[in-house]
Amino acid sequence: MVESIARVRHIRVTPMKARRVVNLIRGKQAEEALAILKFAPQSASEPVFKLVASAMANARVKADATNSYLDEQDLYVSKAYVDEGATLKRFRPRAQGRAFRINKRTSHITVVLATPDEVEAGKKGAK
Repeated sequence: MVESIARVRHIRVTPMKARRVVNLIRGKQAEEALAILKFAPQSASEPVFKLVASAMANARVKADATNSYLDEQDLYVSKAYVDEGATLKRFRPRAQGRAFRINKRTSHITVVLATPDEVEAGKKGAK
């Protein structure tokens, strides 16, 4: 019944490293995802933790706006993906006057939380 989206753009984490963390939580219950991210050793787990918490808050606000009941235990991560953002290009001096390019990659991370009845309504609409 409630679907909420949270995005973070231009975050200074490489997309490959962020995908490792996002793959841990895809399909999990939102509370369980927060617990997994809290103890994950990867550096990308902190911004993804904040993103899932933000999506939960968005769901709360959306449910209040429509006067519908929301049990936060029902929320789960229906979609979570990482896209590549803009790459910052920097140069390091090397031997004999040469320059070596360093790519500082950024990511766009998106998390979508939904309740189970939202998924059933989507399946019925697809048939």
